[in-house]
Amino acid sequence: MGSKVLSTRDLDFLLYEWLDVEVLTSRARFQEHSRETFDAFLRLSEQLAERDFASHNAKSDRVEPQFDGERIQVIPEVSAALDAFNRSGLLAGALDEAHGGVQLPNVVHRACFAWFQAANIATSAYPMLTMANVNLLLAHGSPEQICTYVLPMVEGRYFGTMCLSEPLAGSSLADVTTRAVPAHGGTHRLYGNKMWISGGDHELSENIVHLVLARVAGAPPGVRGLSLFLVPKHLVSPDGSLGERNDVVLAGLNHKMGFRGTTNTILNFGEGTFTPQGSPGAVGYLVGEENRGLEYMFHMMNEARISVGTGAVALGYTGYLHALDYARNRPQGRPLAAKDPAAPQVPIVKHPDVRRMLLSSKAYVEGGMALVLYAARLLDEQQTAATSMDRARATLLLDVLTPIVKSWPSQWCLVANDHAIQIHGGYGYTRDYPVEQFYRDNRLNPIHEGTHGVQALDLLGRKVTMRGGAGLKLLVESIQATTLRAGGELATLAEQLDTATGRLVSVTEKLWAADDPTLALANASLYLEASGHIVVAWMWLELAMAAAGKSGDFYEGKRAAAVYFFKHELPRIQPHLDVLESLDVSLVELDDCWL
Repeated sequence: MGSKVLSTRDLDFLLYEWLDVEVLTSRARFQEHSRETFDAFLRLSEQLAERDFASHNAKSDRVEPQFDGERIQVIPEVSAALDAFNRSGLLAGALDEAHGGVQLPNVVHRACFAWFQAANIATSAYPMLTMANVNLLLAHGSPEQICTYVLPMVEGRYFGTMCLSEPLAGSSLADVTTRAVPAHGGTHRLYGNKMWISGGDHELSENIVHLVLARVAGAPPGVRGLSLFLVPKHLVSPDGSLGERNDVVLAGLNHKMGFRGTTNTILNFGEGTFTPQGSPGAVGYLVGEENRGLEYMFHMMNEARISVGTGAVALGYTGYLHALDYARNRPQGRPLAAKDPAAPQVPIVKHPDVRRMLLSSKAYVEGGMALVLYAARLLDEQQTAATSMDRARATLLLDVLTPIVKSWPSQWCLVANDHAIQIHGGYGYTRDYPVEQFYRDNRLNPIHEGTHGVQALDLLGRKVTMRGGAGLKLLVESIQATTLRAGGELATLAEQLDTATGRLVSVTEKLWAADDPTLALANASLYLEASGHIVVAWMWLELAMAAAGKSGDFYEGKRAAAVYFFKHELPRIQPHLDVLESLDVSLVELDDCWL
Protein backbone atom coordinates (compact mmCIF):
# COMPACT_ATOMS: atom_id res chain seq x y z
CA MET A 1 0.00 0.00 0.00
CA GLY A 2 1.22 3.51 -0.76
CA SER A 3 0.79 6.61 1.33
CA LYS A 4 -1.84 6.63 4.06
CA VAL A 5 -2.20 10.40 3.72
CA LEU A 6 -3.79 10.47 0.25
CA SER A 7 -3.76 8.38 -2.90
CA THR A 8 -1.40 9.56 -5.63
CA ARG A 9 -2.99 7.11 -8.04
CA ASP A 10 -6.47 8.48 -7.44
CA LEU A 11 -5.40 12.11 -7.80
CA ASP A 12 -3.67 11.27 -11.09
CA PHE A 13 -6.84 9.57 -12.31
CA LEU A 14 -9.03 12.53 -11.34
CA LEU A 15 -6.73 15.17 -12.79
CA TYR A 16 -5.53 13.50 -15.98
CA GLU A 17 -7.99 10.74 -16.91
CA TRP A 18 -11.17 12.54 -15.90
CA LEU A 19 -10.72 16.32 -15.69
CA ASP A 20 -8.05 16.38 -18.43
CA VAL A 21 -6.12 19.22 -16.81
CA GLU A 22 -3.40 18.98 -19.45
CA VAL A 23 -5.74 20.69 -21.89
CA LEU A 24 -5.49 23.81 -19.74
CA THR A 25 -1.89 24.28 -20.86
CA SER A 26 -3.22 25.45 -24.23
CA ARG A 27 -4.60 28.56 -22.53
CA ALA A 28 -2.46 31.66 -22.24
CA ARG A 29 -2.50 31.76 -18.44
CA PHE A 30 -1.11 28.23 -18.14
CA GLN A 31 0.99 27.94 -21.28
CA GLU A 32 4.27 27.81 -19.34
CA HIS A 33 3.09 24.61 -17.65
CA SER A 34 2.93 20.98 -18.66
CA ARG A 35 2.10 17.70 -17.02
CA GLU A 36 5.70 17.60 -15.85
CA THR A 37 5.35 20.82 -13.87
CA PHE A 38 1.98 19.74 -12.47
CA ASP A 39 3.46 16.43 -11.36
CA ALA A 40 6.46 18.18 -9.84
CA PHE A 41 4.22 20.33 -7.63
CA LEU A 42 2.04 17.36 -6.72
CA ARG A 43 5.02 15.21 -5.74
CA LEU A 44 6.55 18.11 -3.81
CA SER A 45 3.28 18.52 -1.93
CA GLU A 46 3.22 14.83 -1.07
CA GLN A 47 6.80 14.91 0.20
CA LEU A 48 6.38 18.03 2.31
CA ALA A 49 3.05 16.85 3.69
CA GLU A 50 4.48 13.49 4.73
CA ARG A 51 7.75 14.87 6.11
CA ASP A 52 6.85 18.21 7.68
CA PHE A 53 3.11 18.12 8.38
CA ALA A 54 2.03 14.55 9.17
CA SER A 55 5.05 14.08 11.40
CA HIS A 56 3.73 16.45 14.08
CA ASN A 57 -0.02 15.99 13.62
CA ALA A 58 -0.48 13.98 16.81
CA LYS A 59 1.85 16.19 18.83
CA SER A 60 0.13 19.44 17.85
CA ASP A 61 -3.16 17.86 18.89
CA ARG A 62 -1.75 16.69 22.22
CA VAL A 63 0.24 19.87 23.02
CA GLU A 64 -2.24 22.64 22.27
CA PRO A 65 -1.25 26.29 21.93
CA GLN A 66 -1.14 28.01 25.31
CA PHE A 67 -1.08 31.67 26.33
CA ASP A 68 1.55 32.44 28.98
CA GLY A 69 0.28 35.95 29.65
CA GLU A 70 2.53 37.54 27.05
CA ARG A 71 2.75 35.26 24.04
CA ILE A 72 1.07 32.20 22.62
CA GLN A 73 3.30 29.14 22.82
CA VAL A 74 3.04 26.76 19.85
CA ILE A 75 5.20 23.67 19.38
CA PRO A 76 8.24 24.46 17.18
CA GLU A 77 7.34 21.84 14.57
CA VAL A 78 4.44 24.03 13.41
CA SER A 79 6.74 26.92 12.56
CA ALA A 80 9.22 24.60 10.83
CA ALA A 81 6.46 23.08 8.70
CA LEU A 82 5.10 26.48 7.70
CA ASP A 83 8.57 27.69 6.80
CA ALA A 84 9.00 24.67 4.52
CA PHE A 85 5.59 25.34 2.97
CA ASN A 86 6.45 29.00 2.37
CA ARG A 87 9.76 28.10 0.71
CA SER A 88 7.98 25.73 -1.66
CA GLY A 89 6.11 28.57 -3.37
CA LEU A 90 2.82 26.72 -2.93
CA LEU A 91 1.21 29.50 -0.94
CA ALA A 92 1.21 31.60 -4.11
CA GLY A 93 0.87 28.66 -6.48
CA ALA A 94 -2.31 29.82 -8.23
CA LEU A 95 -1.57 33.55 -8.14
CA ASP A 96 -0.52 35.75 -11.05
CA GLU A 97 3.19 35.92 -11.75
CA ALA A 98 2.90 39.68 -11.20
CA HIS A 99 2.06 38.98 -7.57
CA GLY A 100 4.74 36.37 -7.01
CA GLY A 101 2.72 33.35 -8.11
CA VAL A 102 3.39 30.62 -10.64
CA GLN A 103 -0.11 30.56 -12.20
CA LEU A 104 -0.90 26.95 -11.52
CA PRO A 105 -4.45 25.97 -12.47
CA ASN A 106 -6.70 26.17 -9.45
CA VAL A 107 -7.60 22.50 -9.83
CA VAL A 108 -3.95 21.44 -9.58
CA HIS A 109 -3.29 23.80 -6.70
CA ARG A 110 -6.36 22.45 -4.87
CA ALA A 111 -5.08 18.90 -5.28
CA CYS A 112 -1.66 19.95 -4.00
CA PHE A 113 -3.09 21.60 -0.90
CA ALA A 114 -5.28 18.59 -0.14
CA TRP A 115 -2.09 16.74 0.79
CA PHE A 116 -1.38 19.22 3.57
CA GLN A 117 -4.95 19.20 4.82
CA ALA A 118 -4.92 15.42 5.01
CA ALA A 119 -1.54 15.35 6.72
CA ASN A 120 -2.26 18.04 9.31
CA ILE A 121 -5.46 20.02 9.08
CA ALA A 122 -4.53 22.28 12.00
CA THR A 123 -1.18 23.48 10.66
CA SER A 124 -2.55 23.81 7.14
CA ALA A 125 -5.25 26.19 8.41
CA TYR A 126 -2.74 29.05 8.66
CA PRO A 127 -1.81 29.14 4.96
CA MET A 128 -5.38 28.29 3.94
CA LEU A 129 -6.73 31.44 5.58
CA THR A 130 -3.80 33.48 4.33
CA MET A 131 -4.36 32.43 0.71
CA ALA A 132 -8.06 33.37 0.93
CA ASN A 133 -7.14 36.70 2.56
CA VAL A 134 -4.70 37.43 -0.26
CA ASN A 135 -7.26 36.67 -2.96
CA LEU A 136 -9.83 38.97 -1.39
CA LEU A 137 -7.39 41.88 -1.20
CA LEU A 138 -6.20 41.31 -4.75
CA ALA A 139 -9.82 41.55 -5.88
CA HIS A 140 -10.96 44.46 -3.72
CA GLY A 141 -7.97 46.09 -2.00
CA SER A 142 -6.24 49.30 -3.03
CA PRO A 143 -2.83 49.25 -4.74
CA GLU A 144 -1.30 50.49 -1.48
CA GLN A 145 -2.94 47.71 0.53
CA ILE A 146 -1.76 45.13 -1.97
CA CYS A 147 1.81 46.45 -1.92
CA THR A 148 1.97 46.80 1.86
CA TYR A 149 0.17 43.66 3.00
CA VAL A 150 -0.39 41.19 0.16
CA LEU A 151 3.19 40.84 -0.99
CA PRO A 152 4.48 39.96 2.52
CA MET A 153 1.66 37.40 2.83
CA VAL A 154 2.60 35.86 -0.52
CA GLU A 155 6.16 35.54 0.82
CA GLY A 156 4.87 33.88 3.99
CA ARG A 157 6.10 36.66 6.27
CA TYR A 158 2.58 37.79 7.21
CA PHE A 159 -0.42 35.55 7.81
CA GLY A 160 -4.08 36.49 7.37
CA THR A 161 -7.41 35.93 9.10
CA MET A 162 -11.10 36.66 8.64
CA CYS A 163 -12.98 38.28 11.54
CA LEU A 164 -16.74 37.98 11.21
CA SER A 165 -18.32 36.35 14.26
CA GLU A 166 -18.85 38.02 17.61
CA PRO A 167 -19.88 36.57 20.97
CA LEU A 168 -23.54 37.40 20.23
CA ALA A 169 -23.38 37.36 16.43
CA GLY A 170 -22.26 34.06 14.91
CA SER A 171 -24.11 33.22 11.71
CA SER A 172 -26.35 36.27 12.26
CA LEU A 173 -24.00 38.84 10.78
CA ALA A 174 -26.79 41.40 10.67
CA ASP A 175 -26.19 41.75 14.41
CA VAL A 176 -22.49 42.63 14.19
CA THR A 177 -21.78 45.49 16.62
CA THR A 178 -18.06 46.19 16.08
CA ARG A 179 -17.77 49.93 15.41
CA ALA A 180 -15.52 51.79 12.99
CA VAL A 181 -14.95 55.47 13.72
CA PRO A 182 -13.33 57.70 11.04
CA ALA A 183 -9.91 58.97 12.11
CA HIS A 184 -7.10 61.06 10.67
CA GLY A 185 -5.32 60.19 7.45
CA GLY A 186 -8.28 58.33 6.01
CA THR A 187 -8.03 55.56 8.62
CA HIS A 188 -10.67 54.30 11.04
CA ARG A 189 -10.53 53.23 14.66
CA LEU A 190 -12.26 49.95 15.45
CA TYR A 191 -13.92 48.99 18.73
CA GLY A 192 -15.51 45.62 19.46
CA ASN A 193 -14.99 41.92 20.00
CA LYS A 194 -14.52 39.07 17.56
CA MET A 195 -14.75 35.38 18.44
CA TRP A 196 -13.76 32.04 16.89
CA ILE A 197 -10.93 33.68 14.94
CA SER A 198 -8.64 30.94 13.68
CA GLY A 199 -5.02 32.05 13.56
CA GLY A 200 -6.00 35.26 15.34
CA ASP A 201 -2.82 35.49 17.41
CA HIS A 202 0.52 33.65 17.40
CA GLU A 203 4.23 34.18 16.86
CA LEU A 204 4.42 32.15 13.65
CA SER A 205 4.73 35.18 11.37
CA GLU A 206 6.04 38.72 11.54
CA ASN A 207 2.56 40.17 11.32
CA ILE A 208 -1.10 39.14 11.14
CA VAL A 209 -3.50 40.81 8.70
CA HIS A 210 -7.06 40.76 10.05
CA LEU A 211 -9.98 41.38 7.70
CA VAL A 212 -12.72 42.69 9.97
CA LEU A 213 -16.42 43.33 9.42
CA ALA A 214 -17.53 46.46 11.28
CA ARG A 215 -20.17 49.16 11.13
CA VAL A 216 -19.52 52.86 10.50
CA ALA A 217 -21.79 55.29 12.36
CA GLY A 218 -24.88 56.10 10.35
CA ALA A 219 -24.65 52.96 8.23
CA PRO A 220 -27.86 51.17 7.25
CA PRO A 221 -29.04 48.46 9.66
CA GLY A 222 -28.35 44.78 9.07
CA VAL A 223 -25.81 43.35 6.69
CA ARG A 224 -26.27 46.27 4.26
CA GLY A 225 -24.42 48.48 6.71
CA LEU A 226 -21.30 46.35 7.14
CA SER A 227 -17.94 47.56 5.88
CA LEU A 228 -14.67 45.68 5.61
CA PHE A 229 -11.45 46.84 7.25
CA LEU A 230 -7.87 45.69 7.09
CA VAL A 231 -6.52 45.72 10.66
CA PRO A 232 -2.89 44.59 11.11
CA LYS A 233 -1.54 43.25 14.40
CA HIS A 234 1.45 45.58 13.93
CA LEU A 235 1.24 48.81 11.99
CA VAL A 236 3.54 48.95 8.96
CA SER A 237 5.82 51.91 8.30
CA PRO A 238 6.06 53.49 4.84
CA ASP A 239 9.36 51.67 4.21
CA GLY A 240 7.69 48.30 4.91
CA SER A 241 9.20 47.80 8.35
CA LEU A 242 7.02 46.89 11.31
CA GLY A 243 5.88 49.78 13.45
CA GLU A 244 4.06 49.92 16.76
CA ARG A 245 1.60 47.35 18.06
CA ASN A 246 -1.99 47.93 17.03
CA ASP A 247 -4.80 47.92 19.59
CA VAL A 248 -5.82 44.31 18.85
CA VAL A 249 -5.55 42.19 21.98
CA LEU A 250 -5.94 38.50 22.65
CA ALA A 251 -8.79 38.04 25.15
CA GLY A 252 -8.54 34.25 25.27
CA LEU A 253 -8.04 30.98 23.46
CA ASN A 254 -10.87 28.62 22.59
CA HIS A 255 -10.01 24.97 23.20
CA LYS A 256 -11.86 22.79 20.70
CA MET A 257 -12.38 19.07 20.20
CA GLY A 258 -10.34 19.19 16.97
CA PHE A 259 -8.02 21.46 15.00
CA ARG A 260 -6.25 21.80 18.34
CA GLY A 261 -2.99 22.92 16.76
CA THR A 262 -4.66 26.01 15.25
CA THR A 263 -4.90 28.94 17.61
CA ASN A 264 -8.57 29.85 17.90
CA THR A 265 -9.04 33.21 19.54
CA ILE A 266 -11.23 35.84 21.07
CA LEU A 267 -9.93 39.26 20.01
CA ASN A 268 -10.66 42.65 21.51
CA PHE A 269 -10.35 45.66 19.21
CA GLY A 270 -9.81 49.07 20.77
CA GLU A 271 -9.83 48.18 24.45
CA GLY A 272 -6.96 50.59 25.10
CA THR A 273 -4.22 48.11 25.97
CA PHE A 274 -2.16 49.69 23.20
CA THR A 275 -2.35 53.24 21.94
CA PRO A 276 -1.17 53.26 18.32
CA GLN A 277 -0.37 56.74 17.05
CA GLY A 278 -0.97 58.07 20.56
CA SER A 279 -4.62 57.09 21.11
CA PRO A 280 -6.65 53.93 21.77
CA GLY A 281 -8.64 52.14 19.11
CA ALA A 282 -7.48 49.61 16.56
CA VAL A 283 -6.24 51.32 13.41
CA GLY A 284 -8.10 49.96 10.40
CA TYR A 285 -8.02 50.67 6.69
CA LEU A 286 -11.25 50.56 4.71
CA VAL A 287 -11.25 47.93 1.96
CA GLY A 288 -13.19 49.14 -1.06
CA GLU A 289 -16.31 51.17 -0.38
CA GLU A 290 -18.34 51.59 2.79
CA ASN A 291 -21.33 49.28 3.32
CA ARG A 292 -20.08 46.67 0.85
CA GLY A 293 -18.11 44.70 3.39
CA LEU A 294 -20.14 41.49 3.33
CA GLU A 295 -20.09 41.48 -0.46
CA TYR A 296 -16.30 41.64 -0.36
CA MET A 297 -16.04 39.13 2.47
CA PHE A 298 -17.99 36.58 0.44
CA HIS A 299 -14.97 36.46 -1.88
CA MET A 300 -12.97 35.02 1.02
CA MET A 301 -15.86 33.05 2.53
CA ASN A 302 -16.69 31.20 -0.68
CA GLU A 303 -13.05 30.25 -1.18
CA ALA A 304 -12.86 29.16 2.44
CA ARG A 305 -16.03 27.09 2.03
CA ILE A 306 -14.47 25.12 -0.80
CA SER A 307 -11.33 24.76 1.32
CA VAL A 308 -13.41 23.44 4.21
CA GLY A 309 -15.02 20.90 1.90
CA THR A 310 -11.60 19.86 0.66
CA GLY A 311 -10.32 19.55 4.23
CA ALA A 312 -13.31 17.37 5.12
CA VAL A 313 -12.59 15.13 2.13
CA ALA A 314 -8.90 14.98 3.01
CA LEU A 315 -9.56 13.94 6.61
CA GLY A 316 -12.13 11.35 5.53
CA TYR A 317 -9.74 10.08 2.88
CA THR A 318 -6.76 9.63 5.19
CA GLY A 319 -9.04 7.94 7.73
CA TYR A 320 -10.23 5.54 5.03
CA LEU A 321 -6.67 4.71 3.97
CA HIS A 322 -5.65 4.03 7.57
CA ALA A 323 -8.71 1.81 8.05
CA LEU A 324 -8.05 -0.06 4.82
CA ASP A 325 -4.46 -0.76 5.83
CA TYR A 326 -5.56 -1.91 9.29
CA ALA A 327 -8.29 -4.16 7.87
CA ARG A 328 -5.86 -5.86 5.51
CA ASN A 329 -3.37 -6.58 8.27
CA ARG A 330 -5.51 -7.26 11.35
CA PRO A 331 -6.35 -11.01 11.69
CA GLN A 332 -9.61 -11.69 13.49
CA GLY A 333 -12.19 -14.44 13.18
CA ARG A 334 -12.90 -16.83 10.36
CA PRO A 335 -15.26 -16.91 7.38
CA LEU A 336 -18.90 -17.59 8.23
CA ALA A 337 -18.76 -20.94 6.45
CA ALA A 338 -15.62 -22.08 8.29
CA LYS A 339 -16.40 -24.59 11.04
CA ASP A 340 -12.93 -25.47 12.26
CA PRO A 341 -11.86 -23.25 15.20
CA ALA A 342 -8.29 -24.41 14.62
CA ALA A 343 -8.26 -22.89 11.13
CA PRO A 344 -6.14 -19.75 10.81
CA GLN A 345 -7.82 -16.41 11.31
CA VAL A 346 -8.42 -14.17 8.32
CA PRO A 347 -7.81 -10.43 7.95
CA ILE A 348 -10.92 -8.52 8.95
CA VAL A 349 -11.16 -7.13 5.42
CA LYS A 350 -12.62 -10.54 4.53
CA HIS A 351 -15.69 -9.96 6.71
CA PRO A 352 -18.74 -8.58 4.87
CA ASP A 353 -19.58 -5.82 7.35
CA VAL A 354 -16.03 -4.49 7.30
CA ARG A 355 -16.10 -4.56 3.52
CA ARG A 356 -19.39 -2.64 3.63
CA MET A 357 -17.86 0.12 5.73
CA LEU A 358 -14.77 0.28 3.55
CA LEU A 359 -16.73 0.42 0.30
CA SER A 360 -19.08 3.10 1.60
CA SER A 361 -16.10 5.10 2.85
CA LYS A 362 -14.43 4.75 -0.53
CA ALA A 363 -17.60 6.01 -2.20
CA TYR A 364 -17.76 9.01 0.13
CA VAL A 365 -14.13 10.11 0.00
CA GLU A 366 -13.38 9.42 -3.65
CA GLY A 367 -16.70 10.96 -4.68
CA GLY A 368 -16.00 13.90 -2.39
CA MET A 369 -12.54 14.42 -3.86
CA ALA A 370 -14.06 14.42 -7.34
CA LEU A 371 -16.56 17.06 -6.21
CA VAL A 372 -14.00 19.50 -4.76
CA LEU A 373 -11.66 19.15 -7.73
CA TYR A 374 -14.56 19.65 -10.13
CA ALA A 375 -15.37 22.87 -8.29
CA ALA A 376 -11.75 23.98 -8.62
CA ARG A 377 -11.88 23.15 -12.33
CA LEU A 378 -14.94 25.40 -12.64
CA LEU A 379 -12.90 28.22 -11.12
CA ASP A 380 -10.35 27.75 -13.90
CA GLU A 381 -13.17 27.89 -16.44
CA GLN A 382 -14.50 31.03 -14.77
CA GLN A 383 -11.12 32.69 -15.19
CA THR A 384 -9.85 31.36 -18.51
CA ALA A 385 -12.63 29.86 -20.66
CA ALA A 386 -12.57 31.07 -24.24
CA THR A 387 -15.93 32.86 -24.33
CA SER A 388 -17.74 35.14 -21.93
CA MET A 389 -20.72 32.79 -22.06
CA ASP A 390 -18.61 29.83 -20.92
CA ARG A 391 -17.10 31.92 -18.14
CA ALA A 392 -20.54 33.04 -16.99
CA ARG A 393 -21.85 29.46 -17.00
CA ALA A 394 -18.91 28.30 -14.88
CA THR A 395 -19.51 31.15 -12.43
CA LEU A 396 -23.19 30.33 -12.06
CA LEU A 397 -22.63 26.59 -11.67
CA LEU A 398 -19.93 27.16 -9.08
CA ASP A 399 -22.27 29.45 -7.16
CA VAL A 400 -24.91 26.72 -7.05
CA LEU A 401 -22.47 24.00 -6.08
CA THR A 402 -20.55 25.89 -3.37
CA PRO A 403 -22.98 25.09 -0.50
CA ILE A 404 -22.86 21.42 -1.51
CA VAL A 405 -19.07 21.42 -1.89
CA LYS A 406 -18.80 22.76 1.64
CA SER A 407 -21.48 20.67 3.34
CA TRP A 408 -21.68 17.27 1.65
CA PRO A 409 -18.07 16.26 2.44
CA SER A 410 -18.41 17.73 5.93
CA GLN A 411 -21.30 15.35 6.58
CA TRP A 412 -20.44 12.20 4.67
CA CYS A 413 -16.64 12.14 4.81
CA LEU A 414 -17.13 12.44 8.56
CA VAL A 415 -19.07 9.17 8.29
CA ALA A 416 -15.96 7.68 6.68
CA ASN A 417 -14.02 8.74 9.79
CA ASP A 418 -16.70 7.13 11.93
CA HIS A 419 -16.31 3.91 9.93
CA ALA A 420 -12.54 4.05 10.37
CA ILE A 421 -12.94 4.07 14.15
CA GLN A 422 -15.40 1.16 13.97
CA ILE A 423 -13.08 -0.87 11.74
CA HIS A 424 -10.26 -0.43 14.26
CA GLY A 425 -12.56 -1.81 16.96
CA GLY A 426 -11.55 -1.01 20.51
CA TYR A 427 -8.30 0.50 19.31
CA GLY A 428 -10.23 2.98 17.18
CA TYR A 429 -11.22 5.28 19.99
CA THR A 430 -7.82 5.23 21.66
CA ARG A 431 -4.83 7.38 20.81
CA ASP A 432 -2.88 4.30 19.81
CA TYR A 433 -4.16 4.98 16.29
CA PRO A 434 -4.78 8.35 14.60
CA VAL A 435 -8.33 7.68 13.44
CA GLU A 436 -9.93 9.13 16.57
CA GLN A 437 -8.10 12.42 15.97
CA PHE A 438 -9.18 12.45 12.33
CA TYR A 439 -12.79 12.17 13.50
CA ARG A 440 -12.45 14.95 16.07
CA ASP A 441 -10.74 17.21 13.56
CA ASN A 442 -13.37 16.57 10.90
CA ARG A 443 -16.29 17.08 13.26
CA LEU A 444 -15.54 20.82 13.19
CA ASN A 445 -16.11 21.10 9.45
CA PRO A 446 -19.94 20.94 9.55
CA ILE A 447 -19.67 24.19 11.55
CA HIS A 448 -16.75 25.93 9.85
CA GLU A 449 -17.64 28.71 7.38
CA GLY A 450 -21.38 28.44 7.88
CA THR A 451 -23.22 25.54 9.47
CA HIS A 452 -25.03 22.81 7.60
CA GLY A 453 -28.28 24.70 8.16
CA VAL A 454 -26.85 27.96 6.86
CA GLN A 455 -25.62 26.28 3.68
CA ALA A 456 -29.03 24.65 3.23
CA LEU A 457 -30.77 28.02 3.43
CA ASP A 458 -28.26 29.45 0.96
CA LEU A 459 -28.83 26.61 -1.51
CA LEU A 460 -32.62 26.45 -1.41
CA GLY A 461 -33.29 30.07 -0.52
CA ARG A 462 -30.88 31.72 -2.94
CA LYS A 463 -28.79 29.58 -5.24
CA VAL A 464 -31.38 27.40 -6.98
CA THR A 465 -33.79 30.31 -7.35
CA MET A 466 -31.34 32.97 -8.50
CA ARG A 467 -32.12 34.65 -11.81
CA GLY A 468 -35.50 32.99 -12.10
CA GLY A 469 -34.18 29.50 -11.44
CA ALA A 470 -31.24 29.73 -13.84
CA GLY A 471 -28.92 28.16 -11.27
CA LEU A 472 -30.95 24.98 -10.89
CA LYS A 473 -31.60 24.84 -14.62
CA LEU A 474 -27.88 24.94 -15.35
CA LEU A 475 -27.15 22.24 -12.77
CA VAL A 476 -29.77 19.99 -14.33
CA GLU A 477 -28.44 20.67 -17.84
CA SER A 478 -24.93 19.81 -16.69
CA ILE A 479 -26.08 16.52 -15.16
CA GLN A 480 -28.09 15.65 -18.26
CA ALA A 481 -25.08 16.31 -20.47
CA THR A 482 -23.41 13.46 -18.59
CA THR A 483 -26.36 11.08 -18.57
CA LEU A 484 -26.79 11.51 -22.33
CA ARG A 485 -23.22 10.29 -22.83
CA ALA A 486 -23.62 7.26 -20.58
CA GLY A 487 -24.17 4.09 -22.56
CA GLY A 488 -23.83 0.37 -22.16
CA GLU A 489 -23.90 -0.91 -18.60
CA LEU A 490 -23.89 2.67 -17.31
CA ALA A 491 -27.19 3.52 -19.00
CA THR A 492 -29.14 2.13 -16.04
CA LEU A 493 -27.24 4.37 -13.66
CA ALA A 494 -27.87 7.34 -15.93
CA GLU A 495 -31.59 6.59 -15.94
CA GLN A 496 -31.60 6.51 -12.10
CA LEU A 497 -29.82 9.83 -11.98
CA ASP A 498 -32.19 11.44 -14.48
CA THR A 499 -35.17 10.26 -12.43
CA ALA A 500 -33.70 11.62 -9.19
CA THR A 501 -32.80 14.94 -10.82
CA GLY A 502 -36.26 15.31 -12.32
CA ARG A 503 -37.86 14.74 -8.96
CA LEU A 504 -35.59 17.33 -7.33
CA VAL A 505 -36.78 19.88 -9.89
CA SER A 506 -40.45 19.10 -9.31
CA VAL A 507 -40.03 19.25 -5.53
CA THR A 508 -38.23 22.60 -5.82
CA GLU A 509 -41.06 23.99 -7.91
CA LYS A 510 -43.67 22.78 -5.41
CA LEU A 511 -41.81 24.26 -2.46
CA TRP A 512 -41.71 27.72 -3.98
CA ALA A 513 -45.20 27.50 -5.50
CA ALA A 514 -46.52 27.58 -1.93
CA ASP A 515 -45.40 31.22 -1.80
CA ASP A 516 -44.45 30.84 1.86
CA PRO A 517 -40.68 31.18 2.49
CA THR A 518 -41.01 29.94 6.07
CA LEU A 519 -42.66 26.73 4.91
CA ALA A 520 -40.42 26.33 1.86
CA LEU A 521 -37.24 26.61 3.92
CA ALA A 522 -38.35 24.73 7.05
CA ASN A 523 -36.76 21.50 5.82
CA ALA A 524 -33.95 23.05 3.81
CA SER A 525 -31.37 20.71 5.36
CA LEU A 526 -33.19 17.74 3.78
CA TYR A 527 -33.04 19.56 0.45
CA LEU A 528 -29.29 20.08 0.84
CA GLU A 529 -28.70 16.40 1.62
CA ALA A 530 -30.82 15.24 -1.31
CA SER A 531 -29.15 17.69 -3.70
CA GLY A 532 -25.72 16.68 -2.44
CA HIS A 533 -26.33 13.00 -3.03
CA ILE A 534 -27.62 13.71 -6.53
CA VAL A 535 -24.52 15.81 -7.32
CA VAL A 536 -22.14 13.16 -5.97
CA ALA A 537 -24.03 10.47 -7.92
CA TRP A 538 -23.34 12.65 -10.96
CA MET A 539 -19.66 12.70 -10.02
CA TRP A 540 -19.65 8.90 -9.71
CA LEU A 541 -21.29 8.47 -13.10
CA GLU A 542 -18.58 10.69 -14.56
CA LEU A 543 -15.86 8.65 -12.84
CA ALA A 544 -17.37 5.37 -14.00
CA MET A 545 -17.38 6.69 -17.56
CA ALA A 546 -13.72 7.72 -17.22
CA ALA A 547 -12.91 4.19 -16.01
CA ALA A 548 -14.98 2.43 -18.67
CA GLY A 549 -13.12 -0.08 -20.80
CA LYS A 550 -9.99 0.00 -18.62
CA SER A 551 -8.75 -3.07 -16.79
CA GLY A 552 -7.07 -3.55 -13.43
CA ASP A 553 -7.99 -3.45 -9.75
CA PHE A 554 -7.98 0.34 -9.64
CA TYR A 555 -10.65 0.67 -12.33
CA GLU A 556 -12.66 -2.25 -10.97
CA GLY A 557 -12.68 -0.41 -7.67
CA LYS A 558 -14.06 2.70 -9.35
CA ARG A 559 -16.85 0.71 -10.98
CA ALA A 560 -17.69 -1.07 -7.71
CA ALA A 561 -17.87 2.20 -5.79
CA ALA A 562 -20.06 3.80 -8.47
CA VAL A 563 -22.51 0.90 -8.43
CA TYR A 564 -22.52 0.94 -4.63
CA PHE A 565 -23.35 4.63 -4.55
CA PHE A 566 -26.29 4.18 -6.91
CA LYS A 567 -27.61 1.09 -5.15
CA HIS A 568 -27.09 2.06 -1.53
CA GLU A 569 -26.71 5.84 -1.35
CA LEU A 570 -28.81 7.51 -4.04
CA PRO A 571 -32.02 5.84 -2.79
CA ARG A 572 -31.49 7.64 0.56
CA ILE A 573 -32.86 10.83 -0.94
CA GLN A 574 -36.38 9.55 -1.59
CA PRO A 575 -37.67 9.89 2.01
CA HIS A 576 -36.15 13.37 2.12
CA LEU A 577 -37.92 14.37 -1.07
CA ASP A 578 -41.15 12.83 0.23
CA VAL A 579 -41.06 15.10 3.30
CA LEU A 580 -40.23 18.15 1.20
CA GLU A 581 -42.95 17.40 -1.34
CA SER A 582 -45.55 17.01 1.41
CA LEU A 583 -44.93 20.59 2.54
CA ASP A 584 -44.55 19.22 6.04
CA VAL A 585 -45.36 21.81 8.73
CA SER A 586 -44.02 19.87 11.73
CA LEU A 587 -41.09 22.21 12.29
CA VAL A 588 -43.09 25.34 11.51
CA GLU A 589 -45.79 24.51 14.06
CA LEU A 590 -43.48 23.08 16.70
CA ASP A 591 -43.58 24.97 19.99
CA ASP A 592 -40.19 25.06 21.66
CA CYS A 593 -41.94 24.32 24.97
CA TRP A 594 -42.57 20.82 23.64
CA LEU A 595 -38.86 20.09 23.31
